[in-house]
Amino acid sequence: MKQLYLAIILLPVSFSTSAQDVLLQDCFRIAGSRNILVQQTKTSLLARQYNLAAEKQRYVPKIDALASYTYLSRPLEINLQTVRDGILDGSSKQAVNAANTVFQEITGNQLSQTVQDKLYNSSKTILGAVYPDYNPPLSKQSYFLAGLVARQPIYLGNKLTAARNFAESEVTAGAINISLAEKDVQYAIAIQYIRILYLNTLLQTQKGIVAAFDKNKDYGEEMVKNEVLAPYQKSWTKVLLSQARTTYANLGMDKQNAIIELNKLLGIPLDSALTITDTLVYKPGNIPLDDQSAWQQNPAYQLVKSKIATAQTAEQIARSFNLPNIFAVGNLNLYQHELPVAIAPWMVGVEMQWNLFSGTQTLKRKKAARQLVEEVKLAAANTRESLQMQVKVTRNKILAAQNEINTADSARQDIATTRRLVHERVQNQLSSLKDLNDVIIIQGEVEKAYHTAILSYYLALATYWNVYGTPERITELIP
Repeated sequence: MKQLYLAIILLPVSFSTSAQDVLLQDCFRIAGSRNILVQQTKTSLLARQYNLAAEKQRYVPKIDALASYTYLSRPLEINLQTVRDGILDGSSKQAVNAANTVFQEITGNQLSQTVQDKLYNSSKTILGAVYPDYNPPLSKQSYFLAGLVARQPIYLGNKLTAARNFAESEVTAGAINISLAEKDVQYAIAIQYIRILYLNTLLQTQKGIVAAFDKNKDYGEEMVKNEVLAPYQKSWTKVLLSQARTTYANLGMDKQNAIIELNKLLGIPLDSALTITDTLVYKPGNIPLDDQSAWQQNPAYQLVKSKIATAQTAEQIARSFNLPNIFAVGNLNLYQHELPVAIAPWMVGVEMQWNLFSGTQTLKRKKAARQLVEEVKLAAANTRESLQMQVKVTRNKILAAQNEINTADSARQDIATTRRLVHERVQNQLSSLKDLNDVIIIQGEVEKAYHTAILSYYLALATYWNVYGTPERITELIP
């Protein structure tokens, strides 16, 4: 019988990247300038900076141009009746005083009190007879006024300072938001990039499986032709080959979808063709130390902590409602034609506004602001404990993944040896082609378990560095 040889196709685990490959650090750089979420937070910070600049200008006096046009349903009337007694009394006294002065100039003596009283009563009677018994109306029913009004804050109970502090805390929070968005995007990109490398690894492994089944199919046809192998075993090999090709094609589709998702994170067109051909290779390294304070650099914690200052400023604003507001005011009249009363062309003064009673509104505001401060402090404590928990959990996951990698690596070496021995037995017709196919299937499963453990290792590492607020450190192992 002709000696038949079956080539052993080793399942590759890695290969070199080409010069055109997009590296993980390249993805970070692209996303920094194009990711929509990052750009959104940068725009938000710019808006907060403009708002802070506006708050700093609130100490500047406000000058407004005011103009008004008023039309009355009927002309204004001068109410003479309210001043009737005063006018009659004053005019009568003036008449008596004038007569007494003239009489004294002529005779050297004053009028007697009786004469003065008669003269006073006569004058009052005469004037009362001719005094109008109606209110005379003015001729105009419409009036136009125009002028400039200036208002300068002098003291507002620390409202302006608190408002400026609030705007500054918002700017600080906006800057932290940018850092948080960048770190979140970098973490998401790292996870997606690792997943693509994992899919590349599975594609390379599956490609080897397809090639192995293809060789076995040809080998089976020769054995059937030589009447050494039953035809059904050749057919079974064809079934396995078809399934392996389908799995390979599905993995290719999974990679295409992963590339599309990565494009979305990078902020580039979804149909952009990124070249990522590297595979996921295990690089053992020192487990990061369990630093009890490094997590404080996490932007999520810094953001919650910055809200404490914002809440405290809000409490200051609530307390300021109990304090008076004092303004310097000024008015320059530019137009006041045909007014019934002449107004001074300009005026200056000081104005105070002090709310003395508003129910319990101010008290409730202060209590609400105080509770907000406590709420933010609790949120900061919760975030701190959550990050501390994540540090410990992810560190344990890294150790568990390394243990699984070591176990799976030992298994893949054993299955490689088994496959080699079964291959030799098939050549010597001591084992069937089905035995070899079964070993290839098992080897594929072991290889997948090994690479899945590597995937878990890198995902845990990426999560670990993300908890510390430095997800870019994953590039120390995956460039």
